[in-house]
Amino acid sequence: REEAVKVLVEEGPPRILELIEWGAEFDKEGTKLSFTLEAAHSRRRILHAQGDSTGRELERVLINKVKSLVKVQRFQFCTAIDLIIDNGRCNGAYVLKNTDIIAIFSRATVLATGGAGRVFSRTTNPAVVTGDGMAIGYRAGAILEDMEFVQFHPTVLFASSSPQFLLSEAMRGEGAILRNVFKEPFMKNYHPDSELAPRDVVSRAIISEMVKTKSNHVYLDLTHMDGNFVKKRFPRIYTTCLQYDVNIIKDLIPVSPAAHYMMGGVKTDLNGATNIKGLYAAGEVACTGVHGANRLASNSLLEGLVFGARADKGALNSPVTDEQLVIDGKEITIHPSLSEHEEIRHALKKIMWEKVGIIRCEESIKAAQDKLAEWSYVLDKTFSTRRELELKNMLTVAMLITEAALLRKGSIGAHYRSDYPERGEGWQRHILLKKDDKEVKFEYVE
Repeated sequence: REEAVKVLVEEGPPRILELIEWGAEFDKEGTKLSFTLEAAHSRRRILHAQGDSTGRELERVLINKVKSLVKVQRFQFCTAIDLIIDNGRCNGAYVLKNTDIIAIFSRATVLATGGAGRVFSRTTNPAVVTGDGMAIGYRAGAILEDMEFVQFHPTVLFASSSPQFLLSEAMRGEGAILRNVFKEPFMKNYHPDSELAPRDVVSRAIISEMVKTKSNHVYLDLTHMDGNFVKKRFPRIYTTCLQYDVNIIKDLIPVSPAAHYMMGGVKTDLNGATNIKGLYAAGEVACTGVHGANRLASNSLLEGLVFGARADKGALNSPVTDEQLVIDGKEITIHPSLSEHEEIRHALKKIMWEKVGIIRCEESIKAAQDKLAEWSYVLDKTFSTRRELELKNMLTVAMLITEAALLRKGSIGAHYRSDYPERGEGWQRHILLKKDDKEVKFEYVE
């Protein structure tokens, strides 16, 4: 959405300067900030910190900032269960704290829980990124938008016993080459921008090469680059890969794609407001339309800063009086633990990766829907453990992704259907999903 992009572009620089004021240390060339190039960008515009640890640096600065705010009360190691809704208004959330359920009362509630990468068996996301905010928002009546658009990062470490460790887009921006298992470069066969093609193109190209060569990975090659530059530019990647016997200066790096980012999420306006009074959302859990069908590399951090600040202001100005803040009095029934919950979790991730992953079709999507429906009994239960609550949320989000993927009969951005390889009619429409009793109600909007 053009209006969201305009906000990001205009308000991004002040947010970056604010971070620097708070102590963020971005890499510099002399006294000037250093910018790098990443896939599908037209110029060097991406800031970085400690070479390849930008996210970690932002996290450090923001955590320190929160700790310095004495009026901010922190509830650590808690899990949100559901939102408190009364007369169509959100008045806070029910939260699992240890084994107790508590109600946290608030004039405004902001969902900032990130994406849903753990719905897939291969993902770059941390273990806690299980679609919680999207799921609890959906159960409360929030509208979700563009859930079919899941971005898969092309280059994730594929080494024996290694974590699914992301190998930065910037490596290709600096000149790294993708090769198949026969050590042949292949990206020029798929896109004129070769290694700098959009992520969806690169991911599908890698899958195609893996199928052609009957392998489970391809290689990322930096061996032609200056070794000292590589170590300085990508220090964390260098040291991490060494732990798994891969020297990125001398060796080809085995990689394959993995789920990375959700373009879709809880629909908000430009100030983070949802269709539920008192409920806001920001970051990956939200959908302003700023990324369209396929996010540009590194814009997620900037989105979080810009629209997080806007959601904060919106929440502060949320029109409500103390008299309107009413607990709904709902009793929460805790159900017995599911002995099979880990088995379901594993199977869910596998079916989503295989059937609703990088390349989809009606047959595969419907196969996933049928399997997910077998576990629908989980959705009616509330559990007293984080893992089981996460499973409920993962199942909810998986169902929404598959529903939207089936509805969009065309291919655009990160959503690719082999049975509809062209954009198709109405490709500019957005798909909205909303809970209607136990059914999913959908709507197409321009």
